[in-house]
Amino acid sequence: MSDLTIPGSQSTPSIHASWNDGVLAMQGDSYPENSFEMFGQVITWVEQYLTDTDRPLRLELELLYLNTSSIKAMMDIFDLLEDAHGRGRDVVTRWYYDEDNERVAELAEEFKEDCTFPFEIVGR
Repeated sequence: MSDLTIPGSQSTPSIHASWNDGVLAMQGDSYPENSFEMFGQVITWVEQYLTDTDRPLRLELELLYLNTSSIKAMMDIFDLLEDAHGRGRDVVTRWYYDEDNERVAELAEEFKEDCTFPFEIVGR
């Protein structure tokens, strides 16, 4: 498998997954017209990484807004991380947010409540 790069747009986050570094990073708003098409690639990459390596995986997020279908896709990604963590895998999520935007912190906190793996919410 290789790196994955999806350029961001007004309605989609920029996404970069580094196979060698074990980092999946997403930044921006997420309300794509077809979230399955966009996030399907990301989910496939995460599944493949967790299957083909035993290295840690770090998810770094700076997401500002997510529509319902994007929230569902993120839940799917977090489920993959949760399963991997349950099998002893080193996974971590860091969700960065602007301290002036408490709505994003609240959204991240809602996701964190359902996760047992390390999940940090970091204000900037």
